[in-house]
Amino acid sequence: MQQSRLESLAETAINTAIGYVIALGSQLVIFPAFGIAVSISTNLWIGAWFTVISLARGYAIRRWFNGRIKRAAARMATWD
Repeated sequence: MQQSRLESLAETAINTAIGYVIALGSQLVIFPAFGIAVSISTNLWIGAWFTVISLARGYAIRRWFNGRIKRAAARMATWD
């Protein structure tokens, strides 16, 4: 079954949003453990930038795999 572009975007956005919450919690624990002191707002911005990057990466990979599956299915359909 293929995903539409909108479905790919929705899946990637939900996955990335969950990742953002986990990453933010991790930053709040790990940064101080390494002596990195940043404010909550800085943590939110750092997480937001990585989230935007992750969203673009996840969407591009999802669409790339979707295209590969579509081409593989087309090749299989022509086998005799």
